[in-house]
Amino acid sequence: MNITDVRIRKVNNDGKMKAVVSITFDDEFVVHDIKIIEGQNGLFIAMPSRKMGEGDFRDIAHPLVPETRNKIRDAIFEEYDKVLAQKSVDETEEASEV
Repeated sequence: MNITDVRIRKVNNDGKMKAVVSITFDDEFVVHDIKIIEGQNGLFIAMPSRKMGEGDFRDIAHPLVPETRNKIRDAIFEEYDKVLAQKSVDETEEASEV
């Protein structure tokens, strides 16, 4: 299974949730609402989840093996870094125009 598209749908500067991501596999299957979260040890991804009862959350979709999670994480962070770099360039250009 190959990752064929990663879309950073929403980027937040405030709070711990930094972005919401959609990822496509083999141009045939998409998973929405993967979150990039700032934790105590840096950024991590949280798979889409649903609240279950007393505040517990349960993943709706998730990889079964660590290698797949790492592959997904790496693809997401690569695209996230590109988006942040472009945002920085855009803000610099905007500031120089003023």
